[in-house]
Formats: sequence, C-alpha cells, structure tokens
Amino acid sequence: MTTGTTGELPAPGVPGLLDGTLPPGTYRLPVTESPSHAAKLAAEAGWHAARLGLRDVDGKAAFLDRCAADLGFPGWFGHNWDALADCLTDLSWWRKDGDPRGFLLLAEDWDAFRKASPDTAATASTILGDAVAFWRDRETPMAVLLA
Repeated sequence: MTTGTTGELPAPGVPGLLDGTLPPGTYRLPVTESPSHAAKLAAEAGWHAARLGLRDVDGKAAFLDRCAADLGFPGWFGHNWDALADCLTDLSWWRKDGDPRGFLLLAEDWDAFRKASPDTAATASTILGDAVAFWRDRETPMAVLLA
C-alpha cells in the first residue's frame, strides 16, 4: 500500500485488520461499524486504540491541537507537521502499559474535517499514511481508520 487514504476497509473488516488478515493501512471505516466498537475490538486484541475527534476542526492549528489533546502527545510536541510526523513515528508514550500488538488510530468525523479544510486534511492524510508505512516493517504495526 502507498501513503494516503485507501478505500473502505474490506471484509473481514476490523477483526481482519487486527489479526493480520488485512495489511496495515489507512482505510475508511464502513458506515456499518462504529469507532467505539472498533476501539473495543482493538483493545480486546491487544492493540492500543486512540480516537481522534475531528468534529469542528477547520484548519491546521485546530487539527494539531486536537492531535495533541486526543492522542496524548508529549510536551515536546511542536504543533507543526514535522512534529506530528515525529510523534506518530515514536509513540513511546502509548507503550507505558506494555507493548501493544499494534496501534490503531481512529480519525472520527474525517469527512467533515476534509470538507472544512481540504488542504490541511490532504497534508494530514499524507502524514498518517507515512506513519502507517513507517510502522509496517516493525514488530508493532499501525493502522488508521477514517470514520
């Protein structure tokens, strides 16, 4: 897979992503699946799940602030694109309770965010895709679901 957004998460859906049947990537969460259920499945499978709420986010500064808050970024996060990439390829603070089997980031209200700020969403999508690619060759994969 390449960076950026792919299509809808194919069958077998979230369970297939979590058990390795589907490759890690950036997928659209099917409308029949809720982010809270996907996060629950991830936790049950030993993955670290994080929910990024994008409702009412309409630009770069708001997006980066929301990432810092919702994803629990460390104090050194610089609130710029390079710092976002650095945080998404570190994630050491997500390992505080042990080593998860994978990382699942659920970006909720993605379509509203994309409509409100298409250039910011395009850059964010690229950075998310690059983070997925970074983790793909490591022991702990990362996947992003756009909801």
